[in-house]
Amino acid sequence: MPDILRKFAAVNSDFWTECLRLCFSGLLSSAVNRCSLSLLQNLTEEHLNTPSPPPTMADSMDIDDSLYSRQRYVLGDSAMQQMAQSAVFLSGMGALGILHVVWDLGTNFFIREEDVHSQKKRVEAVHSRVAELNPYVQVNVSTDVLDESTDLSFLKRYQCVVLTETKLSLQKRINHFCHSQQPPIKFIGCDVFGICSRVFCDFGEAFEVSDPTGEEPKELFIQNVSQGNPGVVTCMDSRTHGLQTGQSVCFKEINGMIELNGTTHQVTVLSPYSFAIGDTSSFRPFAHGGIFRLVKTPKTFNFNQSHSVLIIVCLSNQVPLQLHTIMLALDAFLEQHARLPNIGGDRYDALRACIGESMCLKLHKFRVFMVGCGAIGCEMLKNLALLGVGLSRYSGEICVTDPDLIEKSNLNRQFLFRPRHIQKPKSTTAAAATLEINPEMQIDAHLNKVCPATEDIYSDAFFSHLNLVVTALDNVEARRYVDSRSVSNQKALLDSGTMGTKGHTEIIVPFLTESYNSHRDPPEEEIPFCTLKSFPAVIEHTIQWARDKFESAFSHKPSTYNMFWQSHSSAQDVLQRMMAGESMEGAFQVIKLLSRRPTHLDHCLALARLKFDKYFKRKALQLLHSFPLDTRLKDGSLFWQSPKRPPSPIEFDLNDPLSEEEREAISQLQEAINSNFVTPERLRMTPLFFEKDDDTNGHMDLVASASALRAQMYAIEAADRLQTKRIAGKIIPAIATSTAAVAGLVSLELIKVAGGYGFELFKNCFFNLAIPVMVLTETAQVKRTQIRDDISFSIWDRWTIFGHEDFTLSDFISAVREEYGIEPTMVVHGVKMLYVPVMPGHNKRLKLT
Repeated sequence: MPDILRKFAAVNSDFWTECLRLCFSGLLSSAVNRCSLSLLQNLTEEHLNTPSPPPTMADSMDIDDSLYSRQRYVLGDSAMQQMAQSAVFLSGMGALGILHVVWDLGTNFFIREEDVHSQKKRVEAVHSRVAELNPYVQVNVSTDVLDESTDLSFLKRYQCVVLTETKLSLQKRINHFCHSQQPPIKFIGCDVFGICSRVFCDFGEAFEVSDPTGEEPKELFIQNVSQGNPGVVTCMDSRTHGLQTGQSVCFKEINGMIELNGTTHQVTVLSPYSFAIGDTSSFRPFAHGGIFRLVKTPKTFNFNQSHSVLIIVCLSNQVPLQLHTIMLALDAFLEQHARLPNIGGDRYDALRACIGESMCLKLHKFRVFMVGCGAIGCEMLKNLALLGVGLSRYSGEICVTDPDLIEKSNLNRQFLFRPRHIQKPKSTTAAAATLEINPEMQIDAHLNKVCPATEDIYSDAFFSHLNLVVTALDNVEARRYVDSRSVSNQKALLDSGTMGTKGHTEIIVPFLTESYNSHRDPPEEEIPFCTLKSFPAVIEHTIQWARDKFESAFSHKPSTYNMFWQSHSSAQDVLQRMMAGESMEGAFQVIKLLSRRPTHLDHCLALARLKFDKYFKRKALQLLHSFPLDTRLKDGSLFWQSPKRPPSPIEFDLNDPLSEEEREAISQLQEAINSNFVTPERLRMTPLFFEKDDDTNGHMDLVASASALRAQMYAIEAADRLQTKRIAGKIIPAIATSTAAVAGLVSLELIKVAGGYGFELFKNCFFNLAIPVMVLTETAQVKRTQIRDDISFSIWDRWTIFGHEDFTLSDFISAVREEYGIEPTMVVHGVKMLYVPVMPGHNKRLKLT
């Protein structure tokens, strides 16, 4: 067999195990044909005699929000419930259920060295490790043979069949069987050959996708709707609507042209700010107000069977014909020999066949610093283990740092963690799990942030020993800081991130590319203070208001209270100083807190009742007194028109569930803050920090109920608890599939960095698995600033001047002049100006060291 076929067959990356792992996170993938697949409920070719399984999520249809919250925001509860009720058949052991070979250790992260030595079958070794990923999923396994003579009727109990490492003729037979069922069984065939792969999907001839894009529909305010044929809708404040011709929108809260309220119309886009909706000439004139919202339209897809698509795919000019020829050759080999080509008996042989011995050695010697050990971090550590990066016998090393502890919500997509690891450090736990995958690695796990305060740890000397920095962070500021340290130390940086079905990677290489800090995203739009305080228009405003009230009452004020009494010895001393006429900053607020500080639960309830009237009755009455409903502006237009909403005071009602929730939540929190009542302790409070994922602490109860009451007061459609939690907690939706995709893309670029490849071979990537689309782009080339013909510099250049103990600023300027032939016009360090000739007194600094 030609060598190229061996390379394609080498790293098959055990697609079966990867599919199985993603199934257990709650999904397979929405990456193919806009379709998300079913949650793995049963995995078997033939049910074995097993004990009765524990209750599953599907039994009660309750979704465990503490585990699945990030995934729910991506898929929605309907899809989650359908997945929980589904059964998936997954086959991938090869035609004969072959025993392990050593190079499985380099492609299957659930197989351990002891499994190879004891000659276990793959399914036997993998089963227990996969089953512990998710307690809600029932797993059954079988080592029975699946071949051309197998009766396929057992597949009727499943909603989805996934085949890997299966002969093409058998794939076609099973696909035909699945396609012919009513309703059809969803069929997926997938293979990985080295760095190339293929996926074939057949979901039947009328597969309906209820949400073709996965995007949350936006609501926008209306500036005007014209009377005419067609009527033209204009967005308020020149906001872009983001619509496409043929989509549909629904209308509400329009004054004047009320015929549109509650109706749905297909749009024709006229500009980014306007669209036509059909004939409105017979409607009443538009007065003011109104909101439109995109209506999701289901889309139906017709799938063909594999045998009718194969030739079409092979003739596609989008992929080189020789690639298809090689895959067909491997299919023929598999048909003839019931296996793929063998390549050796080393853990890294499969990788070696793809990238060569010299590149493998470079990876073994690599020293990598990974910042962050969450979802992407866990995936990266798994990939680094399989690639053999940072092996101890070659003096390589992986240093990983993350100060966070493991939460239950992490378990849904961070597969190095298990329930027993909750509240343990992420970095040390992930390091231990990675060493189980590959004991040859050298991993140094830290619990530190990477920030200016830790530069004594992550110093220039620390960076000097690195080959590469990898970020697995969830915020921009941390990325910017790590990027600045990487640039100043001339180290390559691989960055990535996900949000729902979207993901991106950015490759930063010294002297070749721009850095992360070379570009800036537009700043996140903040809600104006006056909107939050008096004029909320959408549910996001009421949720942010409730979150701000939480921070003020239970974090900011107690912290201020503590700081005041730390600075003043006693209440008597403060009283004497105030009576003497001394002005004391913050005293009035602190004294009010002290005098109103409750001592038992009845006081907490009374305070809650007063807060209710203050926020949901008196504030509304005060605003309506200042601006009555008939108030008009100078131009004659109404003051209370969209997006402004007039408030309606709410009377306290014990039978109103919202009022009751508000009272109970405030009482619970107030009681928690004031847990100590010994007199010396009265001058001390315990600030509470908002924690969204603990359903027992009352934090989300307060924010959700306060937001709902304020929404009721302003006639805004309330959000459910799940949506409120996402907005208040600034939660980024996440699924395991996107995380695995970006980690895989980053790993490919890591190999290029190790190989010292040229600029044109590095690629940034953006993808959206829901559509699906994947865009690979060249990295931004570094810009050079020309000083004169023979001197230029970029962000990566460092000019080093060696001084001595008595080196003065004047000596430094002279050294620069002599070394580089240029005259420095000023000297700065960070944001500090050390020497600017025009500044008073700066010439005196020239003689200072």
